[in-house]
Amino acid sequence: MIRPETAQETAFRAEVRSWFEANLQQHLRNLTFRPAPKESMAWYGALYENGWIAPHWPKSFGGMGASAEEQVILFEESARIGAPDIPTQGLNHIGPLLMKLGTPRQQAFHLPRILSGEGVWCQGYSEPGSGSDLASVQTRGEVRGGEIVINGQKIWTTWGHHANWMYALVRAIPGEKKKNGITFVLLDMNTKGITRRPIRTIAGDDEFCEVFFDDVAVPLSNVVGEVDQGWRVATSLLDEERIRIGTPLLPLRALARLRAVMKHNGLSNDREWQRRLARSEIAVETVTAAYFQCLERFETGNAAGGESSYLKILATEVTQDIVDLVQEAAGPLRAVKVPSAGSDARVDFSEMYLQSRRLSIYGGSNEIQRSILAAQVLGLQGARR
Repeated sequence: MIRPETAQETAFRAEVRSWFEANLQQHLRNLTFRPAPKESMAWYGALYENGWIAPHWPKSFGGMGASAEEQVILFEESARIGAPDIPTQGLNHIGPLLMKLGTPRQQAFHLPRILSGEGVWCQGYSEPGSGSDLASVQTRGEVRGGEIVINGQKIWTTWGHHANWMYALVRAIPGEKKKNGITFVLLDMNTKGITRRPIRTIAGDDEFCEVFFDDVAVPLSNVVGEVDQGWRVATSLLDEERIRIGTPLLPLRALARLRAVMKHNGLSNDREWQRRLARSEIAVETVTAAYFQCLERFETGNAAGGESSYLKILATEVTQDIVDLVQEAAGPLRAVKVPSAGSDARVDFSEMYLQSRRLSIYGGSNEIQRSILAAQVLGLQGARR
């Protein structure tokens, strides 16, 4: 926390810490990879039953309605105990979007299923040749009667081979370019004509996949907003996505890795490494302060242009800087792929470093975020979104 806790916040932290210790199974602690939903859903379900699965959702939609300070306490305690990643595309991306722009029917069907874990979501944005430049998507969505029929391909789809729902961008008007003619649609991943193929990454996991659509028929009632008017919907979701990527959770996890490796290699009492650790702690506090500010402005409707882009850049690059230090602290062990199973926790020398390379790419590459800042904050000519 960037300020002294109130008595209420201290009591909440004690409650969270005690409950985490009692309910998070040992085999799920300090994992160095993001487990598939089937492995992490027990923890997801426990958080749901305790009412903590969606701290940032308002109570009116079934969430916790937590303050920003309470959210950060949850992040800090999650990193401290080494809690695993859980599916968040529903919780952090499509759920908040449906609260704002979904129909009552879409909200009533999907939001409770996201909370319970029955609905596991993936994002169908990136395509071969259309990554950060989402306005160039080419997957087609042809309106036929009461359906939109989809043909094309998506790639780098996180957990797309595990999800049962996807939110996707498709182009409903052939020949239209860039932002015109895009439609935002919700797809049941069990629909006939969908093929999924996992992609193995440099970290050795297969959390990404490519998805192919061959005459996939989706009811028009699954369109969010209007046909051909999906760009506004998509960019609204991107702001929410970048805020959630920009939470302190990833930097806090990297900090925990740094402390563990320093302890393992006998560097905890080294003056130079103590200085480096302190600088990393200050950088994480900076992310926390930026998150507080960004969240407050978005919740009050006073967000400045490009604010979520700044937060995404800051959090991902601080995380990468810290895991670079982890590699340095590991010394010759940086070549060891398999974590060391110590007496109290797994010690990861390289896997988080490999996984962290993707952070500055997904959610819109950091180069694209800098272009957004150049255009929206600095007003530079020629910068584009």
